[in-house]
Amino acid sequence: MIALIVAYAKNRIIGENGRIPWNIPGEQKRFRKLTTGNVIVMGRKTYEEIGRPLPNRITIVVSGTKNFDGENCYTVGSLDDAIALAKDKFSQKDIFISGGARLYEETLRRAENGDRDFFSFRMYITEIETEITGDTSFPLFDEKKYKKEIVEHIEGDIPYTYVTYTLLC
Repeated sequence: MIALIVAYAKNRIIGENGRIPWNIPGEQKRFRKLTTGNVIVMGRKTYEEIGRPLPNRITIVVSGTKNFDGENCYTVGSLDDAIALAKDKFSQKDIFISGGARLYEETLRRAENGDRDFFSFRMYITEIETEITGDTSFPLFDEKKYKKEIVEHIEGDIPYTYVTYTLLC
């Protein structure tokens, strides 16, 4: 399975100055649960924000300018290369596209245009129920092409909702 995983604010903001513009206790619990033991694919800026491969995951960084290799960490030049590496070397694991904006945009375009790599495509989205200032946003997608499932709503100072979108075939 190839999936996209993201958290965004009501105004679709996902980042500011190369960082996640919020710190909400517990918000990343779903990310950890879904991606642990699997493959995460991210762009260079997203990887640099984190600063290291995440534990108990295979990390594939898409970059044309830098090389990030190490234990459970690989660098490739494109989303196609990332998918090919994951399918070839880690075929029993799910693939999660985890940022940034350009990878999200390319992933959505390919999934919604019927690319066969994205046959059973899902999006795991954390919808943060406030507007946040930022300079990077999640691209629009055609909600009519997906089945939407509200998984869990979490109350708090800043409430959020875990939503799963499954691409309709």
